[in-house]
Amino acid sequence: MTVSHLTDRTPSLSPDELVTALVPPPRFDGVRFATYVPNPEEPSQAAAVRDCAAFAGRVAEAGRKRAGWRGLFGGGRDTGPMGLYLDGGFGVGKTHLLASTWHEAPSPKAYGTFVELTHLVGALGFAEAVRRLSEHRLLAIDEFELDDPGDTMLVTRLLRELTEAGVYVAATSNTLPDKLGEGRFAADDFLREIQSLSARFGVVRVDGPDYRHRGLPDAPPPVTDAELDESARRHEGSTVDDFDALCAHLSTLHPSRYGRLLDGTSMVHLRGIRPAGDQSVALRFVAFADRLYDRAIPVVASGEPLPNLFTEEMLAGGYRKKYLRAVSRLTALARDAGQVASRDR
Repeated sequence: MTVSHLTDRTPSLSPDELVTALVPPPRFDGVRFATYVPNPEEPSQAAAVRDCAAFAGRVAEAGRKRAGWRGLFGGGRDTGPMGLYLDGGFGVGKTHLLASTWHEAPSPKAYGTFVELTHLVGALGFAEAVRRLSEHRLLAIDEFELDDPGDTMLVTRLLRELTEAGVYVAATSNTLPDKLGEGRFAADDFLREIQSLSARFGVVRVDGPDYRHRGLPDAPPPVTDAELDESARRHEGSTVDDFDALCAHLSTLHPSRYGRLLDGTSMVHLRGIRPAGDQSVALRFVAFADRLYDRAIPVVASGEPLPNLFTEEMLAGGYRKKYLRAVSRLTALARDAGQVASRDR
């Protein structure tokens, strides 16, 4: 069986493809509020399901009012917040709830990560991005990045234009560089960073431990290089790449292309995992890990254990939450690969 390499791929997306690609990734394509399983020890989770469902209902009702006779006279306007912010640590199901909100809301609607949104604005131009997105009833933004002031201001301006045009916005967020919380991002920080939009956002808390590892075993240990090669040969659609070579290749691509890089891939094999050389390498790999997780692609790795990807110095810094989330997601994907291997025996 021929094994391919991610480092041989240089994907690209046209502006039109960037717009049509604004849908939940495969892992969250089938999620709904009914498939979210609240932790019985965390009442905020069940409450979050109700609040998100109510927000989706408001989006639907606003669409009906605009299309109905009351819209002719300007009556029946929704006076509630146009935005919804899901506040909580990693692994509590915020993306599940965000995607469920998107699925529940009527079309037209768009769903993307913050990186995909900024890339869209860059590709289309600000005015054209506003024009196209203003046609939607809901924009869902996962992983709203607050560690780049320029991008934050750009998207804040974009959201202001969209909400004034009647578009509802739902979002989750990542942490600021100087926030050292174990896994939380404070809603106050999000609202402060989006400045003039803060009054337009309602906050929904989602508390609890990382569900990906609740009552489950740790990730399987690294495999040998020989075992890695054998696994790749055994599974159709596998890729094999040296860790250092892949990290170098990721530096040549905009992070918005990482998802397309994985098209047609059933299992990713990484040879020679070791601690990331510097923070820029580490953050690119975090973005890559997110796209792997979005697509539910199992990961087989040789070299050092996955938690060793990020040094103690990195974990003590401002991007701690991102690194911990990446380890959590990669661990889940390595566990998935182990289950596939067990079925094959």
